[in-house]
Amino acid sequence: MGVKGTLLRWFSYALGSFYSIVVLFNLAIGFVKHPIAYCTSKKRDVTPSVLNDPELGTHGYVQLEEVKIHYVAHGDETKPLMLFVHGFPEFWYSWRYQLREFKKDYRVVAIDTRGYGDSEKPSGVANYQVSKVVVDLKQLIPALGYRSCVLVAHDFGGAIAWALTALHPELVDKLIVMNCPHPGIFRSYMEKSLAQLKKSWYIFFFQIPFVPELMMRVNDMKALEKMFTGRKGGLTSENCSADDIEAYKYVFSKPGAATAAINYYRATTRYPARKIPRISCPVLTIWGCQDVALETSLASAADAFVDHHTVRYIEEASHWVMIDTPEQVNKHIADFLK
Repeated sequence: MGVKGTLLRWFSYALGSFYSIVVLFNLAIGFVKHPIAYCTSKKRDVTPSVLNDPELGTHGYVQLEEVKIHYVAHGDETKPLMLFVHGFPEFWYSWRYQLREFKKDYRVVAIDTRGYGDSEKPSGVANYQVSKVVVDLKQLIPALGYRSCVLVAHDFGGAIAWALTALHPELVDKLIVMNCPHPGIFRSYMEKSLAQLKKSWYIFFFQIPFVPELMMRVNDMKALEKMFTGRKGGLTSENCSADDIEAYKYVFSKPGAATAAINYYRATTRYPARKIPRISCPVLTIWGCQDVALETSLASAADAFVDHHTVRYIEEASHWVMIDTPEQVNKHIADFLK
């Protein structure tokens, strides 16, 4: 790992320990105020109806070398592939507005990356390195019957998409990334920006064992709900209904789901990604400017690593830009693909 990597890991643990104490303190206060609610969880053993909406597509599985991947697909199989990769804490359903919109012109496929949703959840942090998921996508595209795709990604899925496009350019015709900086930027930017360091508190918190999973689980997964619809989440009932939130809770109530999702962040400090080549294919970055986790200036910073980079800002949109303002996002995608 090297001296710098070791120092980074210890710094992450130290900062994460501090945030864990803060979180545990807040959880203790919540427990004192609402002890019954904090110890009660709804039993979720029936798939929410919104996840079986035929308008979104049909469910399928692909067995790769290491994991079985679940996906939802719609559209004519003779048309080009548009592949959607979600971030944290999400799953294929985050692309519901885009699946409906682009199924007429593409074979749209939204996946659950390893560890998420109905995809397999291998144990151990090492299985959630970006390089592992890049290999998954490299195998998945031909397994779906295609040589390349239009790749669309959000949040942590964006980090995977940046890497796949750079390392295997033959697989990606065009790349569309939403609210995820280029991996060659983020660490150095955070080292120079106190504002971004503060916003990245959860990355350090996630390095600590057990406590992040506890936070996700207590009070019937209220923390998960707040990530989307809390005061800082940004999503309203108009575009993220109670049924939608229940779908997310259903998925994250599965055994090992929270740990697998958080392990993506744990792997970033234990197995730092290597530098990736420049990207020559056309890239569109769509950025919701009300993002509470990422500074807006990160969007255009990718210019230094991309030959043909277009950035579209949506001022009123939150981090969950494709759910928050789907009509604008879909228009930007359609214009870019033309």
